[in-house]
Amino acid sequence: MKAHFPNHHYNFQKHRVIVENEHHEIMGYIRLPLHWSIDENLTIIDEETVVLYLSIESGNAAICMMEGKKNVYHTTCSAYMTRKKQGFSQIKYLNKKGKSRAGSRVRLASTIDFFENINTSLQALFEEFDVTRIAVDISTSLIPYLHQAKIPCPFDKRDIRLYKIPLHIPQSNFTNLNGTIKKLMAPTLFYDIKYEAFMEKFGKSSV
Repeated sequence: MKAHFPNHHYNFQKHRVIVENEHHEIMGYIRLPLHWSIDENLTIIDEETVVLYLSIESGNAAICMMEGKKNVYHTTCSAYMTRKKQGFSQIKYLNKKGKSRAGSRVRLASTIDFFENINTSLQALFEEFDVTRIAVDISTSLIPYLHQAKIPCPFDKRDIRLYKIPLHIPQSNFTNLNGTIKKLMAPTLFYDIKYEAFMEKFGKSSV
């Protein structure tokens, strides 16, 4: 890759190598496997990087700890957080009429327990493992609840190790999260269609 793309740079946050042409126009990028740690020269310095994967939706969460390609721990959490008739979470219902009713109070209590249980699991994992990257799939509305729970989250929402999972996870369970992790294990090339001919040559020469 370095031979074909002399103009390139590594984006740590998104864990991708961005490639440019001689006019410094972005042609595309290569999404790298998260279990690879690389240096500024794009040299792989570790293929057994410890990565925590966390997927959270309203009422469901899945956690996986990976050492390289090996899954060394996984668990799930669930809670009663969704109003059955309306189908949206109690968090989205906080500013609406009726939150003082018994059902609402139960869902709110479940929401609090849900994030405290997640953080309890996370704290134990961060004590046991030296985590290099933290891959997350969580909606913006749920982030404050993760970081404001009585049991603190072991990483800050601005932690430099954070990596936003770039694939859609339809439901936060082990099967879906594990499938996403497997998809992310292979380096993947993305590029602007106008550079297709050049990229195809690069792909063929790389096989």
